[in-house]
Amino acid sequence: MFDSLLVANRGEIARRVIRTARAMGLRTIAVNSEADADLPFVAEADQAVTIGPANPAESYRNVAAVLAAARSTGAAAIHPGYGFLSENADFARTVADAGLIWVGPSAQAITAMGDKIAARNLMAAAGVPVAPGTEEPVVGAAAAVAAAAEIGYPVMIKAAAGGGGMGMAVAGDAAALATQYETVTAFAGRMFGDEKVFIERYFPSVRHVEVQILGLADGTVLALGERDCSVQRRNQKVAEETPSPAVDDDLRARMLAAASAAGRAVDYRGAGTVEFLLDPTADPGKEFYFLEMNTRLQVEHPITEAVLGIDLVAAQLRVAAGEHPDFDPAALRPRGHAIELRINAEDSKRFLPGPGTITEWIEPSGDGVRVDAGYASGTTVTPFYDSLMAKLIVHADDRQQAVQRAAEAVRAFTITGPKSNLAFHAELLDNPEYRSGRYDTGLVGRMRS
Repeated sequence: MFDSLLVANRGEIARRVIRTARAMGLRTIAVNSEADADLPFVAEADQAVTIGPANPAESYRNVAAVLAAARSTGAAAIHPGYGFLSENADFARTVADAGLIWVGPSAQAITAMGDKIAARNLMAAAGVPVAPGTEEPVVGAAAAVAAAAEIGYPVMIKAAAGGGGMGMAVAGDAAALATQYETVTAFAGRMFGDEKVFIERYFPSVRHVEVQILGLADGTVLALGERDCSVQRRNQKVAEETPSPAVDDDLRARMLAAASAAGRAVDYRGAGTVEFLLDPTADPGKEFYFLEMNTRLQVEHPITEAVLGIDLVAAQLRVAAGEHPDFDPAALRPRGHAIELRINAEDSKRFLPGPGTITEWIEPSGDGVRVDAGYASGTTVTPFYDSLMAKLIVHADDRQQAVQRAAEAVRAFTITGPKSNLAFHAELLDNPEYRSGRYDTGLVGRMRS
């Protein structure tokens, strides 16, 4: 095991990684922007280096600044967290070329999964189900319309380099598709520097179910259960749970096998997630399709930790060091039900950001309650970064108890100063459709209609 770790991230995920690394006896190094100097993750690291101003391009996405911090502090390894540089293949390659240990999959695996068109084709070749769609980039609105005629409407047009729910649009007919083609290609060029798009069948009623994988140093790819991520606003997740209420034992076995195959297809190492769309309308309601692979740790990883009793960050660090995880994969048995709620600095109706200084921060506690927070009383949520302030994770013996425990924890969580979506989560947990477990990605839209 290496002796020191630089965390190239901020907020709750930096704090989360630092907590495990310190427990493993590693010297921890934080990097922070000038705007984040007073956040808890900076104080909790053994060392901290300010690497630039608030603008992420000049700090957290500044490869030269991150590497300079690693050299100046003698860091042996770099953990990228999620977002920022975590799925940047050039950064992973640069870290390795600098003689440092990269805590994540290889640059080749990141590249293979970074282009959604190439990823679709690779998964299809590996026997992983993919939705009907184009195998090559669609060039021009006329070509997009022709492709959609073969696939069948409605369709979704997607940026090949997109991610995080960005760079996609739904079209129900040729006229809408022609307009959306121009919109999505222009957006993709601005946001990702790549205008390539493809067309895929759109499912009006769908569940978003993902599988946590862990690629071991010996090449084995473990599938560590599924998470349901169907509670979304603007194609971005706000609540997750495991196990999925929509997945039975037969479907679970098939999804886990497909996820393992996906990982083996790119010789995956470390923690990653294979995301699927589950069509609840299919007969017998068990059709699923590859969506994408996230070549990093997911925001929602704690609920998998809760039901399996493992530490995925510790597993990442051990795999990066060439070691075996500290658990026996054959002995893992999921226990109970877990739910994660993303506590964002945004209003509960329109989900618009509402940054500000936190004057009161009281976290819930008790059996089966965990809070991964990036902030505390007296700190400021600035407008420069994602609005996520904390993750509220609950674990109980079954889903009904988990929902009840989550509702109690939401009521006990106090945040004063910035806006928060705690009221939305209280509404969600009391929603009959959510409580039934029979919901899809349109749930939040129906709640707000």
